Amino acid sequence: MKTKVKELRIAAGLTQQQLADAVHVSARTIISIEKELYKPSLMLAYRMAQLFHTTIEDLCCLEENKKKEDEAYAKI
Repeated sequence: MKTKVKELRIAAGLTQQQLADAVHVSARTIISIEKELYKPSLMLAYRMAQLFHTTIEDLCCLEENKKKEDEAYAKI
């Protein structure tokens, strides 16, 4: 799942470890989210959205991800 985590983290001047510490997960979790290998839980997305002063919808690119998912289902 595409997110803006990396973009927002870099803009905030945080390392992956600093972000991980701030939202109570491992740096490996942040790395996996940034590489689109892991979807954050709702609570983790909420914590990151609050930290970056944005919405979960924006942080997780929900509109874009929904569109891709809808297109995939339409092909079935």
